[in-house]
Amino acid sequence: MGIDKRKARKGAFRIPEATLFAFAFIGGSIGSTLGMFIFKHKTRHWYFKFGMPLIILLQVAFVLALFFSPIKFSFI
Repeated sequence: MGIDKRKARKGAFRIPEATLFAFAFIGGSIGSTLGMFIFKHKTRHWYFKFGMPLIILLQVAFVLALFFSPIKFSFI
């Protein structure tokens, strides 16, 4: 979010919104949400304002579903 904010101020080529959402979806949702409010970037867009926290909730639900699943996962 900080990089895109800097590019917006300079009038440079911007990071596509789909890319910002993709990074959030693959694991950067907490950082994207924090960056959004720290840099005050994309906070006027309702789909960012509500979409990023929704991605966090979906990721937490997914992790909890894996944790409480009867199937045991081992990543070792």
